Amino acid sequence: MPSDGRYDIIIIGTGAGGGTIAHQLAASGKRILILERGDFLPRERENWDARAVFEQKRYLAKETWRDKDGQPFAPYTHYCVGGNTKVYGAALLRMRESDFGEVRHFGGVSPAWPIAYEDLEPYYTRAENLYSVHGERGSDPCEPWATGPFPFPAIEPEPRIRELFDDLTALGHRPFPVPLGVRLGEAHHSAAPVRLSCFDGYPDLTEAKADAHVVCVAPALRRANVTLLTRAFVERLETDAAGVRVTRVVAQRDGERLSFHGDLVVVACGAINSAALLLRSANARHPHGLANGSGQVGRNFMTHQNGCVVAVTETPNDSAFQKHFAMTDYYHGADDSAFPLGTIQLMGKPDLGTLAWLRADALPGESLEDISRRTIDFFITAEDLPSPDNRICLDADGGIRAIYTPNNTEAYDRLQAKLVEALGAAERRHGRREPTILASRLGASGVSHQNGTLRFGVDPRTSVLDPECRAHELDNLYVVDASFFPSSSAVNPSLTIMANAIRVADHLLERLGAACACAGFERSAAR
Repeated sequence: MPSDGRYDIIIIGTGAGGGTIAHQLAASGKRILILERGDFLPRERENWDARAVFEQKRYLAKETWRDKDGQPFAPYTHYCVGGNTKVYGAALLRMRESDFGEVRHFGGVSPAWPIAYEDLEPYYTRAENLYSVHGERGSDPCEPWATGPFPFPAIEPEPRIRELFDDLTALGHRPFPVPLGVRLGEAHHSAAPVRLSCFDGYPDLTEAKADAHVVCVAPALRRANVTLLTRAFVERLETDAAGVRVTRVVAQRDGERLSFHGDLVVVACGAINSAALLLRSANARHPHGLANGSGQVGRNFMTHQNGCVVAVTETPNDSAFQKHFAMTDYYHGADDSAFPLGTIQLMGKPDLGTLAWLRADALPGESLEDISRRTIDFFITAEDLPSPDNRICLDADGGIRAIYTPNNTEAYDRLQAKLVEALGAAERRHGRREPTILASRLGASGVSHQNGTLRFGVDPRTSVLDPECRAHELDNLYVVDASFFPSSSAVNPSLTIMANAIRVADHLLERLGAACACAGFERSAAR
């Protein structure tokens, strides 16, 4: 590809934000360049090999970042076409209506967004259709209103999970089928059925997982006006002399320096790397980093209070795919808690290495294989709160430093206790002993829910982006990953990223004066 290429739109990143907005803009006929620092993730037997994926870390980014104490760590992030959605669990939940307003927590206050739920609702619906979400509207006790049903019915649970679902329901809890982005071929009645198995953390050999590569980037690339350049690491963005427009995107590819010009530039590198890119792009007009007149670039870094809770029960759990239900009973609080706790959901079965780490000295004399056959595994999420002291910055060598101190930890601790109590009661219904609990909170490397480093808002003094996700200080720079979040909620961020990317795409199409019949194009992506 020649250097100094000119495009109507340059998109940096191909994940939940970048891939989705590329898909929405592709039919406009505008000349679009997509830059991805990684490559296509190969479809190979190792995709479903637990040792290759988790022990050898075959698909993880080969990078080292540093924490607040300067200690190195390997971040759980992936550089490939589709970004982190290639290995995500595809739980696609909407933020609650209350999440868009100010919310008080044990750890402080979660600020209001500059848009309301009703502003994003139509885009949530479009994102659910685009990503083939399977779910059951009305079953989530605190889900927000929606203008239509899910495009597909919920996934049916396997027997052991059905038993637990029924037990929890009988005990007065309200589990519900977690909305999942999966492409099971329902639209093609002659297609062979898809049986889900290796999912959370794994690439999907069958491409049933609705990731941004399969759903968005691949269809977009079928259009002649869309170009994808892989292995293209964007070093910096350069501006005009006045510092009000991005005029050049500078990248490195296989040792060659390339530069490109776009009328509009859309950054979607993930909340951490997008902040790092703007910090690397400092110039005379933006001495502290591009678009950083507020001093907020990189600040208010959030990644949720996340952790796993593994219940080792007496009875086997032979489920090939156990990720069926979630619980939001305590999203807004509990009888003994005036403040929100968070979300509980099933996750994929952990690999033996992870299980050994969680086990530590528990269950002596039992083999890992036997323990693994009896686990039911949960992922729990409490909201963490924006703090200017939690931030992404650059070391002297240009490396990324993630300065983060957990907050609102009481919500997480109470949520875990609620789950443990419920699981014990469920087992006692059958005369079985309470499960052994193996649990751990994610550490510094657990950045899969990263958000908040380039918050949007109406006041340029306290935010980086305006409500349309355009940089306050640069007319043609937009950001559509989770860095725009002013608060994190307590649900997985993916669907909100996707919905917002569609919202911003509509804004850009209006700005460009392009008309796009997206509805038919969206349907073509689902099989």
